[in-house]
Amino acid sequence: MPTADELLGTAVVADLARCLERATGRKRLDGVRGSAAGFEGLSLSERTRVVRDAMLNELPDDYSAFAQIIRAALAEDAFTGWMIWPVTEAVAVSATQDPERFDDGMALLAELTCRLTGEFAIRTFLDANLERALEIVLGWTDHEDEHVRRLASEGTRTRLPWARRVKALTAQPESTIPILDALYRDESEYVRRSVANHLNDLSRADAALAVSTAKRWLQASDSNTLKVVKHALRTLVKSGDPDALSLLGFAPPVNVVVSEFVIDRDVVDAGGELNFDFAVTNNGSDSVTVVIDYIVHHVKANGQTTPKVFKLTTRTLPPGVPALIAKRHSFKPISTRKYYAGEHAVEVQINGVRQVRSAFLLEA
Repeated sequence: MPTADELLGTAVVADLARCLERATGRKRLDGVRGSAAGFEGLSLSERTRVVRDAMLNELPDDYSAFAQIIRAALAEDAFTGWMIWPVTEAVAVSATQDPERFDDGMALLAELTCRLTGEFAIRTFLDANLERALEIVLGWTDHEDEHVRRLASEGTRTRLPWARRVKALTAQPESTIPILDALYRDESEYVRRSVANHLNDLSRADAALAVSTAKRWLQASDSNTLKVVKHALRTLVKSGDPDALSLLGFAPPVNVVVSEFVIDRDVVDAGGELNFDFAVTNNGSDSVTVVIDYIVHHVKANGQTTPKVFKLTTRTLPPGVPALIAKRHSFKPISTRKYYAGEHAVEVQINGVRQVRSAFLLEA
């Protein structure tokens, strides 16, 4: 993944300054150019705020004059890429300081999103006036540009990666459903994937809302809807939510039996691997499709355990024919998880129902 320096470094800020200088007709924007001098050790979002503040300090305070400069810069192709993120943030701050400029600020954000994305800056508008912002966003769902339609879905996600949470959205998860309803059959996969991720976010706060929404979509579906729904309900499926599993055709595994569950060692060294295998047999009279996952019960710093579900496979099982499943799980350190020594466990899950479990010791 590119570093913050590669995405928004000194060269990118210099390019941004040149674009703005041409748009304003000014010789130099030393404040914008100089903002990169303090980048050392800053994250991408922190750099964005530094450049945003430099723009707000050096460009006109009046929103109309400010917006005129940004639109003039949009006339050239060089005004694009990661330099746009601080620009969108500056637009959001400037526009939300005057309620009369709110709508034009949203329109300018839609113009800018085609050059990178406005999904982070839109949070400022949502914080300032959620009702009006969502009304405008709903109008974007039939926009001719897929980037703007995606912004309608992506920018209003409750758990958008890299973005701050909008408390009002979190408190009202149902408020964005009309936007998703308008977009789940969008012609663009880029947009549909955002819709699925958005509904997956909502499923973490209100599982029933997510399942009922997905059910409505399947009742008025096109050739892509099932894929959208599967991706949207992935977290609920992994957690074993019975309603989500039932909607996708995965009934409780009444006649499915897990046997011969074997782990290859009782003690795993830190950074090592655990291998395990088992058989899954359908003892019913008809074929059945099952979602097979496994759960690792990790030891936390306080000595208690917490489960983490991992995807394994989806299989259609004919009657009486065992499916043999094998998996290797790594305990190599990763940035998103810290391992602690102690008794762990691995467990097999079929259609959300936990089946067999075996303990092992992870050594520091």
